[in-house]
Amino acid sequence: MVWERGFDWISRFRGSHTSHFGICKVMIKKHRGESIVCADSTIIDKGDLVGELHLNNETILTLINSEGSDRAALMTARLTRKSMQQISEAFASQPEFKEVKALVGITLLHRGLTHGLGFEQQPMKSDLFQRITTAYLRLLLSVMHPEGKKRIGRKTEQLIPMMLIHSRSSLRNRFMKVKRLSVPEELCLPNQASIN
Repeated sequence: MVWERGFDWISRFRGSHTSHFGICKVMIKKHRGESIVCADSTIIDKGDLVGELHLNNETILTLINSEGSDRAALMTARLTRKSMQQISEAFASQPEFKEVKALVGITLLHRGLTHGLGFEQQPMKSDLFQRITTAYLRLLLSVMHPEGKKRIGRKTEQLIPMMLIHSRSSLRNRFMKVKRLSVPEELCLPNQASIN
């Protein structure tokens, strides 16, 4: 958590604005690197604004310690879904998000997030940043998950960070539609949720 707080302090210089939505934090920043083509044909070019999504790992660790890993995972999923609905509303109504083209996150545990929260996933470019991100997220998993070190040992080849993306339109379609239809939350929960 000391590392997390240090990362938070450093990250405030990387973005133009940071908003908190329950268990999630979104930092608005300019996209760097190669262009990204989303599934709905949205193109994110270098210099375009994106919302970088982070989970509050300190809250998750508190839940694990107080509720156990299984219940903490369920509670995290519910809190994340609620946060995503709030983020969708912010994209539609708050001036800070007017020019933001997409919501982007990086995680090792991407299976539940793509299925349960509608993110599309794209591989990260294999470079120094990808290697540093992989090492950091594996370290985070080993500390936070009750079987973290064993899990990493068993599934090292599967624990590769992926980029998760919601364009403005896919975010709106996913969460505004869910809200209107009042789909039971239990039908939409991800199996696992962990975005740095």
